[in-house]
Amino acid sequence: MEEIDVTKYQDQMVEMVITYGPKLILAILTLIIGLWVIKFFTKTVSNLLDKREIDASLKPFLKSLFSMVLKVLLVITVMGMVGIEMTSFIAILGAAGLAIGMALSGTLQNFSGGVILLIIKPFKVGDFIEAQGFSGTVTAIQIFNTILKTPNNQTIIIPNGGLSTGSVTNYSTESTRRLVQTYGIDYSDDVKQAREILLRIINEDSRVLKDPAPVVVLEGLGDSSVNLSLRAWTKNEDYWNVNFETTEKVKYAFDKEGVSFPFPQRDVHMIPANK
Repeated sequence: MEEIDVTKYQDQMVEMVITYGPKLILAILTLIIGLWVIKFFTKTVSNLLDKREIDASLKPFLKSLFSMVLKVLLVITVMGMVGIEMTSFIAILGAAGLAIGMALSGTLQNFSGGVILLIIKPFKVGDFIEAQGFSGTVTAIQIFNTILKTPNNQTIIIPNGGLSTGSVTNYSTESTRRLVQTYGIDYSDDVKQAREILLRIINEDSRVLKDPAPVVVLEGLGDSSVNLSLRAWTKNEDYWNVNFETTEKVKYAFDKEGVSFPFPQRDVHMIPANK
């Protein structure tokens, strides 16, 4: 029976310790210090999210995502320090990530859009907005979709991907809003009289702001009417009531005081045929 050369194995062990020992110790220290640094940065990010008043449902996810990414990078770094070949592993990981990303491109776009909306907050729950061809009151901002409720009590679900990259009109951002109404009168009517009627009606409404003062301007000369533009400012919450009620009052006042609303007319001249 062949004798085991203990000395040979001892020499190999000593050589491995000398070769890999410092790398292993350095890797362990890097791992310990790295975990501490990640914890510190995660706490810092958490404080920043609290200061920015990020949506409560999004905060845990963002903190976990930030921590996970840093820890993956730390593990890859530590494995490389001890001599483990990471090129093939990273290539496989990248290919898998690319395949998953392509398969879920629409979902990931909506997800990232939801994160962006919750961070920058172009609108909030309760705002009346117009976007992607729809308008309504925001009832919920979810991670993939935003839910609108229309004035007709219809529910609109808009994917966050397009919402985060497209234009959004937020009617609730400002506390005041300008009312603009255009009224056409006949060319034979008195423009001064019509202007006085419009100003009287709008100034009698206590919901209309006095500063800036309401104005009526001659907007243009149409094919069959002289167009007057009534412009006044109201509080945002009073806008629609003032808009509808003013239109009704103008109709009654114009009828009573003899100001007419023209309609398109065309004169047809018959030319007799030559006999």
